[in-house]
Amino acid sequence: MSYLFNPPPVQSLAIRGKSDRFPINRLFFVGRNYHAHAVEMGKPVDKSVERPFYFTKAPQTLVDSGSTVAYPAETQNYHFEMEMVIAIGKAGFRVSQDKAHEVIYGYAAGLDMTRRDLQLVARDKGRPWDLGKDVEHSSVCTEIVPMEGKILDQGAIALEVNGETKQSSDLNKLIWNVREIIADLSLFYHLQPGDLIYTGTPEGVNAVVPGDKITGRVAGVADVELTVGAAQ
Repeated sequence: MSYLFNPPPVQSLAIRGKSDRFPINRLFFVGRNYHAHAVEMGKPVDKSVERPFYFTKAPQTLVDSGSTVAYPAETQNYHFEMEMVIAIGKAGFRVSQDKAHEVIYGYAAGLDMTRRDLQLVARDKGRPWDLGKDVEHSSVCTEIVPMEGKILDQGAIALEVNGETKQSSDLNKLIWNVREIIADLSLFYHLQPGDLIYTGTPEGVNAVVPGDKITGRVAGVADVELTVGAAQ
């Protein structure tokens, strides 16, 4: 088959302890999934009457932990969001909570970098979040740590900027836990191997500037790093 121009390469991540790489299919993100973060964003969540909501980013936004990325264009308020990432290893549709573990290949630590000023304008005007969220080089992720069939429901999650702690919480504070996220998301999508689900960020999100170094971790999973480069 001949193409007019070369198609983009397959996005992939390293897998701890393996030479094979983890090919990326789709990137899903859970919005406002820690109570304290929902409050700081001015949108408290009542789980008794609400369901999770999601947004997506293009796989081409994915960058490896340890990268240096340019401060993005058209923003004055570029934010970090520290997240645990679920790596899907088996297909699943309408997966029940008690079988959610069966589709899990492993986990990673990630950053959802956000043009906060553009996101909030879009949110308040009822517009899509794409310009605020689907930002080039904004989906940072570590290697995938294989944990087939394991549910992570507790463990520290934290982030520092230039060594100063900005976010510190625990996975047990997720509003919707891993089982609930997989069960709900799989009602809307046929989950596929290679899908990544960023599970939401704790409170403490804030802006970074060129030259800042971000470090974060999910206990028992991995440490993530990112350096913010000069604006383009």
